[in-house]
Amino acid sequence: MGIAARIAAAQLSGLTRSRRQIVAGPLAGLLHDEDVWFLSVMVAAEPGKPFDPDEVSWALETVRQAFAAEGRWLHSELVEEANPGLAEALTEHGMIIRSRPPLLAVEPADLLRPELPDGITASLVTTPEDHAESNAVAADAYETEDVVTTFQPDPVNGGAILIRDNGVPVATASWTAIADGVTEVAGVGTVHSHRRRGLGALATAYATQQAFESAGADLAWLTPGDDGADRIYRRLGYLPKATAVHLGDPGGHLDDLR
Repeated sequence: MGIAARIAAAQLSGLTRSRRQIVAGPLAGLLHDEDVWFLSVMVAAEPGKPFDPDEVSWALETVRQAFAAEGRWLHSELVEEANPGLAEALTEHGMIIRSRPPLLAVEPADLLRPELPDGITASLVTTPEDHAESNAVAADAYETEDVVTTFQPDPVNGGAILIRDNGVPVATASWTAIADGVTEVAGVGTVHSHRRRGLGALATAYATQQAFESAGADLAWLTPGDDGADRIYRRLGYLPKATAVHLGDPGGHLDDLR
C-alpha cells in the first residue's frame, strides 16, 4: 500500500472509533455525537481502490440525507492520490473544493527537534488538569471553544504536548489515535501573546516525538494551514507525500475549511 492510501486508511480507521458510519459505495459518512461542525466528516470508504463514478451520485445523496437528519453540515476530507478523481466527481454533484494543501509526513528517523530556549519547557499532558490547560491554550489560539477535547490517559488513543513559558501554558499540539502505526498531528496553537516565537513549531516537534515514543506511531502526518506553517513543518523534517482535498457543501462552514 502506498503512503497516500496508508494515511487515508489510517484516518478512516481512527475516525470510526468515535463516530457512527454511513457507508455508501465509495463514500463513508462519519457522524460524531457532538454537534461541532468539523467533527462529523465524509471520507473515502476504500482508500487505495478504484471507485465507480456511477455510484457517486446516490452515495453522496445517501450521506447528505444522513447528515441532514441530524442537523450536520457535510464536508469531506480526502487524500487525492489514494482515490484519484473522487474529489472532482463530488464537485459534479454540488460539493465545492476549498483547498488542496500538501499532506506532509515524517518518520521517526527524520524528525528534527529544536532545542528549547531558556525558560521554555515541553511536557506530555498526563493529567486532567494538564489537559484543561491545553484546552485553554487551544481555545485562546483559535478563539473558539469548539477545539476542546477529551482527556485520553493512554497515548495510543491520542495525546497532547503543552509548552510552558516559565511555568505559564502558552502553546500546544496534539496527535490522534494511532491506527496502523499512523497518526495525524493537529490542534497546533499558541496563545496570542506568545506568537511568532517558534513555540508552535516546538509544540509540533515534541508532539510528534511523543506520538512516536509514547504511542508507538511510526508515521506522522499533517496539513499546513498556510505557506508559513508549511515552511515551519518542513524544517522539522516533514515533507510532502500526498495532497489533501477539503470540500464542503454550499453554505455551512465553507469559509472555515483550510
